[in-house]
Parts: sequence; C-alpha cells; structure tokens
Amino acid sequence: MEAHVVYADTEVVAFLDRSPLFHGHTLVVPRQHVVTLADLDAERVGPFFRRVQHISRELPVNLGVEGSFVANNNVVSQSVAHLHVHVVPRRRGDGLRGFFWPRMKYADGEAEAMASRLRAGFEHFTDS
Repeated sequence: MEAHVVYADTEVVAFLDRSPLFHGHTLVVPRQHVVTLADLDAERVGPFFRRVQHISRELPVNLGVEGSFVANNNVVSQSVAHLHVHVVPRRRGDGLRGFFWPRMKYADGEAEAMASRLRAGFEHFTDS
C-alpha cells in the first residue's frame, strides 16, 4: 500500500493516516520496529518525540488550524502492531469531543493498595 509520507529521516517516517479524523491527520512511526512505546529503546525515546513535537508544532502552521491533538495507543485500540503517534489537526468547534471513558470508584483501601503496588513497580526507574 502506498503511503503519503510527509516527513522522513533516520529516526522516523511520518505519513498521512489513510482514514483520518481530519485531513492532515499524520502518523509518526519510529524506523526501529517496536510494538509499543514501552518497547522503544530508551535512547530513541527523546529523538522520536522531538520529531513528534516538531510535527505537532508545524502541522497547525502548515494547515492554518489552531492546534493539534497528539495521541498514542499501546495494545488496546492499537490497530497496527507498530508504535505510532497520531498528530491530528484541530480547530475549535471541529466536532471532536475527546474521550468518554467509563468512570469508577475505589472501595475503601483499594486506592492505597493500588498506589503501593505502583510505587513498588516504579521504584526501579533510573534515568540513565
């Protein structure tokens, strides 16, 4: 399938989504094949997101729109098993209403138990 590439370099390829939310809806993918953001090599995250940032900054300028929506799905709602970030042009009143997620509440003690579990999982993070 032919892609409509809008940007490419040694780190990423960016191309138009074939079923856009709005015209100009761009997908940014790393050249390194990974399925999710968690799989991307740590040294590639910064360079990858600097390109996403660049595209999200320039897309509104180039399309004459007010802003952009930037999103990434990991596994759930990820229709292609390759990391990709959506950069979608936005205008006020464009009809995109955002996400409607079901809300839930924690029972007594569940919030602290969850927080404790997450803290234990996150304590091994090192920024190196």
